[in-house]
Amino acid sequence: MKKLVYVLAVSMTIFSCKKEVKQEEKEVEPVKQEEVTVYTHRHYPADQELFAQFEKETGIKVNVVNAKADELIQKMETEGEHSPADVLITVDAGRLVRAKDKGLLQSATSENLTNTVPAHLRDTDNNWYALTKRARVLVFAKDRVKPEDLSTYEDLTSDKWKKKVLIRSSSNIYNQSLMASIIAHKGEDEAAKWAEGIVANMARDPKGNDRDQVKAVVAGEGDVAVVNTYYIGKLLNSKNPEEIKAGEGVTVFFPNQEGRGAHINVSGAGVAKYAPNKENAIKFIEFLVSEPAQKVFAQANYEYPVNTKVEASDLLKSWGDFKEDTLSLQKLGENNKKAVLTFDTAGWK
Repeated sequence: MKKLVYVLAVSMTIFSCKKEVKQEEKEVEPVKQEEVTVYTHRHYPADQELFAQFEKETGIKVNVVNAKADELIQKMETEGEHSPADVLITVDAGRLVRAKDKGLLQSATSENLTNTVPAHLRDTDNNWYALTKRARVLVFAKDRVKPEDLSTYEDLTSDKWKKKVLIRSSSNIYNQSLMASIIAHKGEDEAAKWAEGIVANMARDPKGNDRDQVKAVVAGEGDVAVVNTYYIGKLLNSKNPEEIKAGEGVTVFFPNQEGRGAHINVSGAGVAKYAPNKENAIKFIEFLVSEPAQKVFAQANYEYPVNTKVEASDLLKSWGDFKEDTLSLQKLGENNKKAVLTFDTAGWK
C-alpha cells in the first residue's frame, strides 16, 4: 500500500512538472524579425549596396518592392491602411508632393534629418526628405557653341537658338518641375511665353530621354539640350562606346548663375501613412542621408549629395561649382498642374 502511494505521488509530481514546462513553453513567444518595407522607384546597384549595409549595421531586414513611381503610388492607394509599405522612395519632388497630397505619407519628425537635409530640400510638414540632388542644366556641342553664347533658361527662346534646342516631351516630370519652378519665379504669363518660345526654337519634336537629347546634339540635330547632370555621368561611364562618345561630345553649362541659380531636383523618401514599422522607417531614411551613404550616392550614381558635409564626386567637380536655385521644392508639386496646362496651351508635345 505504501509502495502504491509512493508511485502515485511520484507520478503526480512528474505530471505537474511536465505541465509547468508546457506552460512555460507556451509563454515563450518567438522573437519578431525587425524589418522595413521599402517601395522604391530607384533601381540602381548603389541602392542595393546601401540597403545591404543598413541590414548589416542594424539587423533590420529591408524588404524591397520596385516599380515605377506612379505604379507605387497607385499601389499604396489601393492597399490603404493594409499597405505593408514603410518607406516610399521616388525621383522628383513633384511626385513626392503628389504622394503627400494623396494622403500616402505621414509626418516623420527627426532632429537628425532636420539638421542634415537643408530646408528647401524637405517637406515643410516633414512628410518627405531629399536623398540626392540632380541639376537640370544645358549641354552644348563643343564644336558649334561657345560657353559665352549661353546664359539662362529664358535665353533659349531668343532667335539665335531657332531650330537648335533639344528637349524631351512635356509629359516628362523633370520638364514639368522645371516649368513649375519658372512659374514660381516669373509668374504664369512669363512661363507661358517661355514655353511658346522653346516650342518655336525646337530642333525637332520632343522624343526620347535625356540621353537621347545629348546624342542628338552630337549627331548635329541641334546645338543645345536641356538635361539632368545625372545622365551625363551615366553616358561617360557607360560600357557602350557610342554613349561614351556622346557624353564626351558635349560640355555642361549651369544656367541662371547671375540670378536664381540652376534648377535642381531630387530623389527623396517619405514614411508611409500606415507604416507598420515607423521607427525603423525613420532609422532607414536617417541612414541614407548619413555621410557614408551619401558618399556612395555621390561616387557611384553621379548625383549631388544633400548632406553638406559630403563632397561631390570628381566627375561632378570637374564641371565646376555652381549656384543652385534654393526654391522650396514643395513649390514644384504645388505648381505641377499649372505647368502641364501651360505646356498644353503652348503646343509642347
